Amino acid sequence: MPNIYDLVGKSAIVTGGANGIGRAIAERLLASGAEVWVWDTKPVQTAGVKSSVVDITRADQITNCLSQLSGNAHIDILVNDAGYLGLTRPFQHHEADDWLHIVRVNLIGTMQVTQAVLPRMLRQGAGRIINLASLAGKEGLPNLATYSAASAGIIAFTKALSREVVERGIFVNCIAPGPIDTDMIRGLGTDVVDRMVSDSPMKRLGEPDEVAHLVAWLCSEASRFNTGAVFDMSGGRARY
Repeated sequence: MPNIYDLVGKSAIVTGGANGIGRAIAERLLASGAEVWVWDTKPVQTAGVKSSVVDITRADQITNCLSQLSGNAHIDILVNDAGYLGLTRPFQHHEADDWLHIVRVNLIGTMQVTQAVLPRMLRQGAGRIINLASLAGKEGLPNLATYSAASAGIIAFTKALSREVVERGIFVNCIAPGPIDTDMIRGLGTDVVDRMVSDSPMKRLGEPDEVAHLVAWLCSEASRFNTGAVFDMSGGRARY
């Protein structure tokens, strides 16, 4: 029997929703009855969702996207999924242009979108914000130092913001996936993916829809006492 989440009447923004985990999240929220806007640098091919092409490192583009929604339109759900893995190499050899872009997309982009959307949620007196980080942000991965640092920043941002806004009816949580079966992970190469599977107690990669189900649950009324939390999606890989 499929899991069902009642999000009828809710309006959601999903960044990075064109592919991978973000697309699965957008599809799951849509199937749960929400109206879904996807913000991505790529065109969206998901039937039923509304979309805008936006670079979340650009504050002006975020403002323009928000202006497409009427001034009184509710934004009940924000899912910050847009991310960039970048190059995998020792930090001493990591080109500055690339590692700075990792920080701009993953951490600063998440913060900019949240700061733009938050005033509407505060006026409403309700909202759910789900930030996607990574298991790398908890454990630190060699050759992914900047990605790990940006993910750790998202985790800390989630915890701090949750304490600021919980009394206004806004819950802020974080999901830290381990390796999920996406083009980004497959792009690391067969040898890397095989090692990830071997290191997993479940001996497999996670599925994007498994992450999407957790997002939908956190957005539903079933999750009423969760804020400032970090949820692992690692198949048992997480060590703490």
